[in-house]
Amino acid sequence: MRPVFVNIRCKPGKSYKIAEEIALREIHSELYSTSGPFDLLLKLYIPDGEDVGKYINDHLLDIDGIERTETTLTFKAF
Repeated sequence: MRPVFVNIRCKPGKSYKIAEEIALREIHSELYSTSGPFDLLLKLYIPDGEDVGKYINDHLLDIDGIERTETTLTFKAF
């Protein structure tokens, strides 16, 4: 499994509802409220062999109120 970070921008007033929905789906390792251009930061682990984009699309992006996401992939460098 490899860790992936997803910044999530929510529609105004939807951050708590979206965070609750993510928590109910139990797909995250960590979930934070953030300042700046995004509202939430999600850390999740993508199972080996899974396509990252499809996994995120199937497990996250159908949540109502998500306006935009930005995904950061990680690589074993050290």
